[in-house]
Amino acid sequence: MTVIRHIVFDIGKVLIHYDPELPFNRLIPDAEERRYFFENVCTSEWNIAQDRGRSWEEAEGLLVAKFPQHQENIRNFRKHWHEMVPHAYDASVALMERVIDGGHDVTLLTNFAADTFSEARKLFPFLEKPRGVTVSGEISMIKPERGIYEHHVKSFSIEPKAALFIDDSQKNVDGAKACGWQAVLFTDAKTLEVDLERFGILP
Repeated sequence: MTVIRHIVFDIGKVLIHYDPELPFNRLIPDAEERRYFFENVCTSEWNIAQDRGRSWEEAEGLLVAKFPQHQENIRNFRKHWHEMVPHAYDASVALMERVIDGGHDVTLLTNFAADTFSEARKLFPFLEKPRGVTVSGEISMIKPERGIYEHHVKSFSIEPKAALFIDDSQKNVDGAKACGWQAVLFTDAKTLEVDLERFGILP
């Protein structure tokens, strides 16, 4: 096994809790109405386009034109974004900090809209501790596209086979492996700790 010299963390659902339904439990109390809203209006596919770099102004405009009756809640998605990230996963953050304190090279690779990531930096100061971060919304590429992994490698002078990627999405893990990285699926901090020990990153 190649010695790991670079550890690359995803952010959402690995270091930070993310759930877009949290503010809408209040804004759309009826469960069926809320389900319709997320399945047909502010869908995951619509939101991912902001992770790829589309502006919120354009994104909202497209949906308001199509669903004028939902205008308020379409705009509420961005307005109440901060409620979708209510807390960090403290145990995961502690592991990341242990890895950094142990002298290892740590970077971040995330699917995130550029402006909401700026907010996340203020909400979660530990995001400044790694050497750097690749934010999908800033480069118009998203995981699991090959280009974003290659961009990260080039930006941070990473040797792919000596990199360990940690992500909560199997398709993103597979994308990293397809680019020659080593990668593990994040499920919880305890399992990640075992993985980091297995790769010789933690004692």
